[in-house]
Amino acid sequence: MDTGWRYRAASVGGVAALVTVAVMFANNGTVQAAVSLVPVLGRLPVDPPAGAEFVIEVALTAVVVTAAFVPLYKPRPRRILDIVALAHKRTFVAVFALATIGYFDYTYKVPRLTLVLITPLLLITLPAWFIWLRRPEARSERAIIVGNDLREVTRVTQAARQTDLTLLGYLFSTQPGARSQSAEDHEATDAGVVSVADGGNAVNGSLEQLGGLSRLEDVLVTHDIDTVILAFDETDRAEFFGALDACYEHGVAAKAHRGTADTVLLAENDPGTLVDIDVEPWDVQDHILKRAFDVAFAGGGLIGLSPVILAIAVAIKLDDGGSILYQQERTAVFGERFDVYKFRSMVENAESVTGATISDEDDGGVDPRVTRVGRVLRQTHLDEIPQLWAVLSGKMSVVGPRPERPHIDADIQHGVDDWPKRWFVKPGLTGLAQINDVTGKEPNRKIRYDLQYIKRQSFSFDIKIVIRQIWKVFVDVVELGTGRQNE
Repeated sequence: MDTGWRYRAASVGGVAALVTVAVMFANNGTVQAAVSLVPVLGRLPVDPPAGAEFVIEVALTAVVVTAAFVPLYKPRPRRILDIVALAHKRTFVAVFALATIGYFDYTYKVPRLTLVLITPLLLITLPAWFIWLRRPEARSERAIIVGNDLREVTRVTQAARQTDLTLLGYLFSTQPGARSQSAEDHEATDAGVVSVADGGNAVNGSLEQLGGLSRLEDVLVTHDIDTVILAFDETDRAEFFGALDACYEHGVAAKAHRGTADTVLLAENDPGTLVDIDVEPWDVQDHILKRAFDVAFAGGGLIGLSPVILAIAVAIKLDDGGSILYQQERTAVFGERFDVYKFRSMVENAESVTGATISDEDDGGVDPRVTRVGRVLRQTHLDEIPQLWAVLSGKMSVVGPRPERPHIDADIQHGVDDWPKRWFVKPGLTGLAQINDVTGKEPNRKIRYDLQYIKRQSFSFDIKIVIRQIWKVFVDVVELGTGRQNE
């Protein structure tokens, strides 16, 4: 498969050309006359455009469809079924956009009959074009190693030489904190990597240093790289994800050593020593939709619930006269930290008085420190409302792994090796674990749900989770009201 700008130019040009041919075919007088004989399609007006009107129709269709296919212009390695599914999704988005434009613009709109005719053509030709572009080339896979840990570079080098990969060299980080060779790293010499005084690396044998991490994208394009093997000492930091994102941007497969499986999401059912990393960033449209949904949900929630917020604030003050909000530090993406606010549901300074450590998702109904108002807030989830501000400011998302307090995260990591993988995505108000009633008290079950979400995440999946969470809140509110009536 071609990579870099060759693939981008070919994919964009091919889409534009195929769209142009499809529009020309759909506007052929003979074709439209034949189609008009079909009972249902015969109701659509037959009026093939000519001259400037035809040119504008072709240009408009080509621009809209080409823009809709932006995610497929990134030469990422994909399975054939995934290519077909994404191409079909983008085609329907383009057709819907053209129909919308036609609804508001009656001067140079694309006729309905044209849209009906080009849709099946594009559903067949565009996926076929991208499948053809991604055909494998008749050569061995070119690979490089990228990392900041000399011993990890050594380990993956030895593993790569046992495969069919053609190892061209490595990129090594010289940022502060990058590992350099010491007495205990002497085995690196056998792999062809040695450290030099300036913090970089010199060539010893056939493994060539191609530069630092800043040259990664240039090296991927210049050397037409097929596979990158990541060798970082910490795989939950931005440096690792920057390299991973560059791989997906240029359609390069990303692998890691199986020994790194405790900190990297590796593909399942892969028996090899070097395993594909099973984390793929969202395409730009889904990312924009997710953020737009977060802003709309949080902003609309804060405005729409303002009377409820005021009532809760008054109720908390009347209950014990203490503070209204409770501030906590939580773990964010890549293990960073941020502050969230909740309506106070426990007595003032409850943890400092008792010295207890309570998980974010503990049931306040059985804790004597929870106030009368707090019990209602926790059962109806209304204590979470102030966290909408964290969503609005971009620190959280509506859907994602529920953030824990840093010291609780640290405790759980001792027993659950996969726990840091939750940090690969932005934390959320709700998630797959929450709608399945799994809390931080069951970290082994919770991490399974969180990792399942990370691998399946999409905008449509987020919407399903939000709908289920809203239903759960509704049920809790009804149960609370019913219980009080029964009393």
